[in-house]
Amino acid sequence: MYWSSAVAYCVGLITTDGCLSGDGRHIEFTSKDLELVETVKRCLGPQNRIGTKGRGDGRRRYFRIQIGNVELYRWLCSLGLTPRKSLTLGSLDIPDTFFADFFRGCLDGDGNIMAYQDSVFPNSLRLYVRLYSASRPHLDWQQATLTRLWSLKGYQTTVPRAFRLNYAKRESLNLLRRLYYASDVVCLLRKRRIAESVLTREAEVVKLANTRVSEARAERLGGSTPPLRSTSPSPRRLP
Repeated sequence: MYWSSAVAYCVGLITTDGCLSGDGRHIEFTSKDLELVETVKRCLGPQNRIGTKGRGDGRRRYFRIQIGNVELYRWLCSLGLTPRKSLTLGSLDIPDTFFADFFRGCLDGDGNIMAYQDSVFPNSLRLYVRLYSASRPHLDWQQATLTRLWSLKGYQTTVPRAFRLNYAKRESLNLLRRLYYASDVVCLLRKRRIAESVLTREAEVVKLANTRVSEARAERLGGSTPPLRSTSPSPRRLP
């Protein structure tokens, strides 16, 4: 198996929403987003069919693909993935070159991008990038890698039945620029649209601020200089 942007992205999807069966051969990926399942099929199992399955009470249907490939299975295991990985997942052997693609896959599989107006400051935007996992050691590794590669400072919180890695506005903007580094990267379109909207807005805000600074500087340089006051004593009239 050879690394590529698409392969790294699919490894991220399998890490979050995939499953390695106990037979040493089959990899299953299930998602409510058909787009993601089609991406896995295109990249890893073009000959496999996409089916559906129910979860919970059976009312909600999810898309599913099962790939039977011993070589792929063993390669995923060599990276650190295992059957029943949810609670035992730790660090993975992901090349730094493809970590952005891998993390984007994780985010599309089990994360979100939240952007909304601040209720206190209406002109300000609240932004968070969040990744969920049932394994704290895995989130520790993700957080440490993002810090090592891009000096990002995240923090973790506990939510029902999972842990959450959070990045707030400034860190989120930096992270999103890293993840969507090209217009043709493999990704979930609806999340990309959120990222692009936020990044476009931020670029406009920065541009406006720079314009105002330039105008203020030009006004100072082009304005009239007030006359200097003389510090010498006024001449006295001699008697």
